[in-house]
Amino acid sequence: MTRPTARVLAMLEILQSGGTRTVAELAGRLDVDERTVRRYVDHLRDLDVPVRTVRGRHGGYRLSPGYRMPPLMLTDEEALAVLLGLVAGRRAGLITTSVAAAESAAAKIRRVLPDAVGRRLDALLEIAGFTAPPRPALTAEAGVLLTVAEAARDRRPVEIAYTAGHGGASERVVHPYGVVAHSGRWYLNGFDSASGQVHTFRIDRIRTVEMGAGAFDVPAGFDPAERVLSALAKAPYEHEVSVRIRSTPERIRSVFPPSVASLETGGDAWVRARIRAQRLDWIPPLLAALDQPFVVEQPAALRDLVTALADRLARQAGARPDD
Repeated sequence: MTRPTARVLAMLEILQSGGTRTVAELAGRLDVDERTVRRYVDHLRDLDVPVRTVRGRHGGYRLSPGYRMPPLMLTDEEALAVLLGLVAGRRAGLITTSVAAAESAAAKIRRVLPDAVGRRLDALLEIAGFTAPPRPALTAEAGVLLTVAEAARDRRPVEIAYTAGHGGASERVVHPYGVVAHSGRWYLNGFDSASGQVHTFRIDRIRTVEMGAGAFDVPAGFDPAERVLSALAKAPYEHEVSVRIRSTPERIRSVFPPSVASLETGGDAWVRARIRAQRLDWIPPLLAALDQPFVVEQPAALRDLVTALADRLARQAGARPDD
């Protein structure tokens, strides 16, 4: 079976919306001449699409009753876009299906690409580099993700069974405000009945979910992505870091994004950055890269690491080729 062009598929979409379409109408909507429309009809019939000719003054073309477009009819460009999306999603760890399902889907789409396009794609996948290491596939069920997304769109509450990071299990009702993908994970945020506050949940920790009855309103100006970043920045960690930096918030954000640090301004030239971290060793190099005056308020261990980095840089700067 030959693959249809994008305009042939566009005409099939128009016909599937119902009714009889005149040749002139189809030509106008597709921006082609009437002869090309008739050629597209022949192409669809070659694909076993039941396009019927309606005779008479108001005649034209229509689909036979009951026909539905097959589940996968893609142009070369569309197939390439889907395949690249699958590869990128797997690399980022955002695909919630099994690895086998993702690989099977990618293989099927790869087979329908023409040889020339397939070879070029293979070259890209073979030599492409990624700045972040591959993430393992998430354990979140696709059904959970789709259910909470539908509930957020339709403003429907959900009843969830949730396992927290410390292992505690609970059941609660949540008004889902939004679903956010961040750093290889899916998050849900919304009003939580258990705490009476807006809360952020990792979707892979939701064991079960059921759509509830009723509806709710999302607070005006609520930004789901910003709320997830803010929640991650405030999560408990091993070290509570406080650094005052003589710079602008915009400049500091170029090194310490919202998911890493929360910023406090006091009306002067100094901004306090608060960071929660499991380790401290990655912070001194970023402070050095910022290249702005700073004062470490806490912890003392961070001051020691900054001093050690400064000593190493001084030694390395003074080294000679023959040393």
